[in-house]
Amino acid sequence: MIGNVSRLHTINRSSVVCSLKFKSSFHNLTTTTPPSPPPLEEDDAAGLCNLILKLDLQTLSENLETNSVCWTPDLVNKILKRLWNHGPKALEFFRLLERHPIYTHSTTSFDHAIDIAARLRDYKTVWTLVARMRKRRLGPNPKTFAIITERFVSAGKPDKAVRVFLSMHEHGCQQDLNSFNTFLDVLCKSKRAEMAYNLFKVLKRRFKADTISYNIIANGFCLIKRTPRALEVLREMVESGLEPTLKTYNIILNGYFKAGQIKEAWQFFLEMKRRKCVMDVVTYTTMVHGFGVSGEIQKARQVFDEMLETGILPSVATYTAFIQVLCKKDTVENAIVVFEEMLKKGYTPNSTTYSVLIRGLCHVGKMDNAMEYLDRMKQDECEPNVQIFNVIIRYYCDEGEIEKSLEVFERMGSGECLPNLDTYNILISAMFVRKRSDDLMVAGKLLIEMVDRGFVPRKFTFNRILNGLLLTGNQDFAQEILRAQSKCGRLPRHFRL
Repeated sequence: MIGNVSRLHTINRSSVVCSLKFKSSFHNLTTTTPPSPPPLEEDDAAGLCNLILKLDLQTLSENLETNSVCWTPDLVNKILKRLWNHGPKALEFFRLLERHPIYTHSTTSFDHAIDIAARLRDYKTVWTLVARMRKRRLGPNPKTFAIITERFVSAGKPDKAVRVFLSMHEHGCQQDLNSFNTFLDVLCKSKRAEMAYNLFKVLKRRFKADTISYNIIANGFCLIKRTPRALEVLREMVESGLEPTLKTYNIILNGYFKAGQIKEAWQFFLEMKRRKCVMDVVTYTTMVHGFGVSGEIQKARQVFDEMLETGILPSVATYTAFIQVLCKKDTVENAIVVFEEMLKKGYTPNSTTYSVLIRGLCHVGKMDNAMEYLDRMKQDECEPNVQIFNVIIRYYCDEGEIEKSLEVFERMGSGECLPNLDTYNILISAMFVRKRSDDLMVAGKLLIEMVDRGFVPRKFTFNRILNGLLLTGNQDFAQEILRAQSKCGRLPRHFRL
């Protein structure tokens, strides 16, 4: 928690769990003064991150100035990534370290801080950091502006993102074809393909659009299931004198599957064969996943076997796609067989592979097995991400295992994988299932913690908790929620407290 953890009604995750187990001593647990934290001595990102989370501003400042840690850009970047879902604390750490007598932030560290500030929609801080980068001759660079424009687009401000892209030169960063393509990709991946295409038509001659530019636009239309428009872009590419690449064909193939056009996808695949296109692992992975998701498991297996016969080795992504379709359309037991086969052949699963398998186990109610694979990830030196934790928490909540979901939530507090907005929303919703007064208190405390961490809850969430607290006679705590709502800049509903 940021600040004084002894503040009334504010708790850490341990207190949330303990509050459900020991309801009678709840308020004593939340007002106990924590022991003094140890000094920052270990050159270890996870350990340092955990300590930083526990320190208040003054203690953190003193430790950063006096500790013996050898700060490096790599270590700082790892800590900023781990603090990603606690934006205010991450920026606090970044600002304090700026005043360090020896250490100097790198361009990448500035980019991380800018990304975090933009996610918090603290645009004043974003542009202040950009100005500092320029003053120190560390940038900004095209990646910096890709981060800023992506955040504006995700915040529902694509027009602002366009203006930022067009004004890059005013900040000492000239636009080029690569930055143009990156910006088009940002728009397309946020399902704004039409906007990207219109910008593309206006600026394609200025930046001398290449095959990558056309591929990005085609993929944008495929993402919104408009394959005819993607094919039009393909024709425009040919008319402009550019040759489609294998990646172009893979994009169209994937587009057919995304739009549910299975017959068209198969015909397109056969056409690629007739034209003697040199297929790659991406082509076959697309086919395996596409057929599998549509429920044609035998067809997916057939394509997988064909890939092996042609001498193309499957990638981790291929195995992950196959495991996913088996979990969804076949049995999780068969998925585990393929997973173990993958390991025997020397492949190292990534977090996505584990994610689809854990989700499959959760879906069939095998929560203990899912937890075993979560532990196995650590043994394989594969860090669980927040999406994996959220899946497990959600399924525990759906089964009514609130206490177990909070125990998993507790595991996230080590600084290795902090909860995100979805985590809090899942748990808060679960607290209303049993309609207990103590559960509603926990929901309120979770809401205050998420606000402290820089997340902006929906107005519905605030009002739901306020109503619940008022109905259960917790007027004093409702006042605390109103203050949190005011902190978010949300206009509170009129309540008679």
